Amino acid sequence: MSVSPEAAGAAARGCASDVDPLPDRPAAAVKVLGSMLRDLRLERDMGLKAAAAIIRGSASKISRLERGESPPKHHDVLDLVRAYGVRDPATLATVEDLLRKADQKPWWHRYADVTPGWVRRLISLEESATRISTWEVHVVPGLLQTPEYARAVITNGFPGADPREIEQRVLLRRGRQEVLGNGQRTQLLIALLDESVLQRPVGGPEVMAGQMRFLLQAIERRWVQVRIVRFSRSATLTPPSSMTLLRFEHGGPQDLVYLEHVESATYLSRTKDVERYRALLESLYLAAESRARSKAMILEAHDRYRAEQRAASG
Repeated sequence: MSVSPEAAGAAARGCASDVDPLPDRPAAAVKVLGSMLRDLRLERDMGLKAAAAIIRGSASKISRLERGESPPKHHDVLDLVRAYGVRDPATLATVEDLLRKADQKPWWHRYADVTPGWVRRLISLEESATRISTWEVHVVPGLLQTPEYARAVITNGFPGADPREIEQRVLLRRGRQEVLGNGQRTQLLIALLDESVLQRPVGGPEVMAGQMRFLLQAIERRWVQVRIVRFSRSATLTPPSSMTLLRFEHGGPQDLVYLEHVESATYLSRTKDVERYRALLESLYLAAESRARSKAMILEAHDRYRAEQRAASG
């Protein structure tokens, strides 16, 4: 029994570009490999418990492996593939290639010294999410920050930090933006901003004017939505804290909610919790200004900061 190279390539293209036969990103390779293992198991009409016995593990371990939620161990994958009766050299080569790519260091590994584990998990999830909905109360979301704005936010959040560390964190945020905007998958970013975000002069008028210009450009992108929620509407809808909901394609990880704290984060994946925050975000979206009105409010803020910048320099 085997999976044809064509089928493997089709599965890979579902998680990567339409050009590459196999995904280059470690997270995508893990996901494609998991999908292949699930298909092979189902072709054998084998249950999760029977597959788990092959690797002396649990059914939940097999489930996580097939959903691409945990890094694959070479010996586990090869034991499963042999037990599933795979003999085709091309399919075995595909499995080996996916394992090799899954072992590659992710792009953000170079920033590991300034990236705690809970942030690394978020970055990995962002790359595979098909929809990211975020609500921000105090600042522009990191995925939409300019380098100057990000530098000001990070400097305020890490007083006394080494300048090199600050620059590393700025570059990390820039890298997250580039991954989401590279067109390798269908993604949607919905950023709901409290009106106070436009009023809070992070970094001063010049930085804010540049940030507002960036938001105006972002609104024109096909995969980005930016909506402003007025003070009068947001106060009665949500707690005064930020939240992010990550949604994944069918067969991928479970949808989850990310709540960031000062030096940690909480991830919620229980259906009840996810649905509660999903309802909050939907209420905020319905209460938010339209695309046109949100754009006008951002433009008004831009013009105000530009005027303040000219007055300060004049």
